[in-house]
Amino acid sequence: MMLEIAYWAQNQFSYEETEKIIYKIYNAIVNDDLIRKVTDHIGSIVFNNDTKYANQYFSLLHNGNLIYPENKKNGVLYIEIDGAAINTRIENNNSTWKENKLCVVFNSDNIRYWHNKIDNELNHKIYKREYTSFIGSADIFKKYVFYCALRNGLGKFEKIVLISDGAPWIRNLKEELFPEAQQILDFFHLYENLFSFAKFYFKKNEKKYIPWVEKYKDLLKTGYHLKVIDHFSKFSQNTLDSAPVNIYKYLLNNINNIDYKSYVAKNYFIGSGAIESGNKIVLQKRLKGPGMRWNIETAQTLLTLKAKVESDLWVEDVCCQTSQKTLWAA
Repeated sequence: MMLEIAYWAQNQFSYEETEKIIYKIYNAIVNDDLIRKVTDHIGSIVFNNDTKYANQYFSLLHNGNLIYPENKKNGVLYIEIDGAAINTRIENNNSTWKENKLCVVFNSDNIRYWHNKIDNELNHKIYKREYTSFIGSADIFKKYVFYCALRNGLGKFEKIVLISDGAPWIRNLKEELFPEAQQILDFFHLYENLFSFAKFYFKKNEKKYIPWVEKYKDLLKTGYHLKVIDHFSKFSQNTLDSAPVNIYKYLLNNINNIDYKSYVAKNYFIGSGAIESGNKIVLQKRLKGPGMRWNIETAQTLLTLKAKVESDLWVEDVCCQTSQKTLWAA
């Protein structure tokens, strides 16, 4: 019953709604405070178990004791990482918002492609993916990322592709954990930053900034990224310090991650749609309702359970890891 309560608590919009569901389905009266305590307990067991294995395998990596298969299979391991804010009860630097770091890992074995019958457009669906979520520093989060990647085929595939919005902490994480990976700057983040800069630079004159954005968007997508960076060198001047984004520095910092023509030729994804949707279903759907503020520990346990459900790992990683003896000890 504790497992059922925890499942519905991560599924419903609030603990109060969970209370109604429990009564409707099981004809049991369990108040919202007890539901929160049960959910915290179950989530803590699962989170602590993930932490134990993440630390264990990260230690093996740094001690040089991690053994990978000798023969790699043809295919791609995708890793997408992003951060999104969550409102907490802890104030720091006049803000209660903290960053929840989210990672999703999947591989090409679990992607299916088909052509749309109407316009023959190529579509795809990811049938299996795993999320890992952590409210805290990148230095700790990287251990969960590595463990998640290992569980989903790290070392077994010839190629690794890491897609992100270009945040420095993600670039650093990639260099430490996956130096052989091809990092790709999410094309849609790049387009948004290009649009934001152009709107500022041309003083919101649509007749100027819209054609300008489309021109450079096409150049970036067709393999002329080095020329674009060279053209944008003039935007590195201090006179543009008030711009919403330093577009030249942004591209220069990602110079090895924006050769979109070659990525498309290799059939790599160039957008971070999987992690963007992950932020919505793992974080926003359950923890970013109107007026919601969270204790970090409670938010972490709930995010852990939510990630397990959305990864189809509820039975494997929650039910199987929470023995009756452990639950009764609560």
